[in-house]
Amino acid sequence: MSRDFWAEAIGSFFLFCTVIGSGIMAEQLAGGNIAVALLGNTIATGAMLYVLIGMLGPLSGAHFNPAVTLVFRLRGDLASGTALRLIAGQFIGGLPGVWAAHLMFARPILELSTKVRTGPGQWAGEFIATFGLVFVILGTLRHRPQGVPAAVALYIVAAYWFTSSTSFANPAITLARALTDTFAGIAPADVPAFIAAQLLGAVAALLAGQAVFADDEGKA
Repeated sequence: MSRDFWAEAIGSFFLFCTVIGSGIMAEQLAGGNIAVALLGNTIATGAMLYVLIGMLGPLSGAHFNPAVTLVFRLRGDLASGTALRLIAGQFIGGLPGVWAAHLMFARPILELSTKVRTGPGQWAGEFIATFGLVFVILGTLRHRPQGVPAAVALYIVAAYWFTSSTSFANPAITLARALTDTFAGIAPADVPAFIAAQLLGAVAALLAGQAVFADDEGKA
């Protein structure tokens, strides 16, 4: 596999491990205060995103997210084979990140979440979270590409708090969260609707980006 595959796999491993591991740690230390637990989860995720995007962006684009990769494929920035390779890296690297978090915190390696996350409010939250993420990426790439690591990290930090779903905004990590019965989990039955909302939000952001950030060639 090429460097972009490994960049996506290793980046996804650390991102997914951070989301799950910091959720476990935060819940253990928060003493039942969900707001404090979410704050700990948020800070760790935002910090890791900033580091990973800055480090791995030049190698793979640092997507770590099939919805983002899909948008760049639809824009014509990636060939189909490249997009599939990046998405494979995201899943192949990301899922073991969940199991590594379980290992570190002495949890069963394999488990399924029982945390219900469903309903129109949650689905709207995922649509808006993913729309915003993709729109931020497109706009920042267009006007200030060196600012992408900070922009994405700060957006996710904010979106954890202003969306009803706490901003999964990523089909791969949504599936991964179904494999952990912890603070960050989601019941497997609720995964398909989340992913559908995320993909719709990503495509909507692509269309909005083409309208708002279009250059002379019509591409954001």
